This record gives sequence, C-alpha cells and structure tokens, in this order.
Amino acid sequence: MSLKYTLVAALLAATPALADIEIVDPYARASGMSAKAGAAFFEIRNTGDTDDRLVDAAANISQRVELHTHKDMGDGVMKMMHVPEGFAVPAGGSHTLQRGGDHVMFMGLKEPMEQGDVINVTLTFEQAGDVVVEIPVDLERKPMHGAMNHGDMKHGDMKKNGMTEMSS
Repeated sequence: MSLKYTLVAALLAATPALADIEIVDPYARASGMSAKAGAAFFEIRNTGDTDDRLVDAAANISQRVELHTHKDMGDGVMKMMHVPEGFAVPAGGSHTLQRGGDHVMFMGLKEPMEQGDVINVTLTFEQAGDVVVEIPVDLERKPMHGAMNHGDMKHGDMKKNGMTEMSS
C-alpha cells in the first residue's frame, strides 16, 4: 500500500458521517390575505450518524425569516420569540416544527400566502448545509392533535417587537 493511499484512507476514516436530513410533511400558512406574517411547519428527520442543528432559514416571500418558538411567560401569556441558536436534531432522531411550538416565521410578507401556493425555503443546518424545500401553502390544515391553538394565546409584546398575531 502506498503512503498516499494510506493517508487518504486515514483522512476518510477520521471524517465523521454527515447528518442526512429529511423534511417530512411541510406546510405553510398565514391567518388571512392581509396578514403581515406567516409560518412554516414540518418534521425534520436526521437519518445520519451525526447530531445536527437547524440554524437558519431563508425565503423570498418575506422581508425576514427567523426560527421561532413560543415561551410561557406565566399567567397564561405565551410569547413568540426568535431562537438564534436554532433547533437540535439528534442523530437518528427528529424535531417537529408545529403550530404553537417551534416554527419558521416569515415576517413582512411581500405578497399574500394563498391556498395551493408553493414557497421555496432554504434551511441551513450546521452539518448537512443548505437544504432547499418546497413548502405548500395550506390555509385549511387543522392543528396536529395536542398542538397549542394560537387563537387561545395572548401574544404579549409581539407588536412591540414588529411581530403580528396569527390565528390557527
């Protein structure tokens, strides 16, 4: 065996397997034709051997795209907030983005989100890199069983932070 072959083999063996990311059951919605914000929901499956993390998202449909979650502020008040560190997706595991929980937020919509439209979104992962996904707009979709209902929440300081309320 040559020294060159041995070095290449050693480098390949030392390189960890990257995360293999699958986006399952994506959909997006806004609360109405005049809404200034919308959101996308889906399950992220990591079929690889390496933990990964969704760290960013981008789309042309809005002025800003952020990773968001809801946090219980006490007294029945839920606050929607940016999650700059993103969402962990363990090796061999998954992370669900759903209404009332973690989600991709489109703020400052440039055009209405209409039933049947498709939004191209680039999801950026620490290990897997960029994953482009086509997300259909489904304004009729009902929340998953057990998901929180946006309509039952008080959204605290959303308007002060440039965010608007969405109904489920």
